[in-house]
Amino acid sequence: MKNFEDLVNVAKFMKKEEEEKTSRKIVVVLAIIGAVAAVAAIAYAVYSYMTPDYLDDFEDDFDDDFDDDIYDDDDDSVTPTK
Repeated sequence: MKNFEDLVNVAKFMKKEEEEKTSRKIVVVLAIIGAVAAVAAIAYAVYSYMTPDYLDDFEDDFDDDFDDDIYDDDDDSVTPTK
């Protein structure tokens, strides 16, 4: 009876070791994915900070091209239709 209990204990111990190995593998894979995502986020932040925003140069020019005086409100030449 003692040998059977020892055999069961060894089997339980082996099963725990296998579970620990798989959980370690999962943790390592998730850590690698997290590290890659962090490096990508930092690279994007540096890229967006370093690249100039060319749209700011043209923002003032765009507003000047279109005048609000195109449509004259005092013009009564258009008659409403029924």
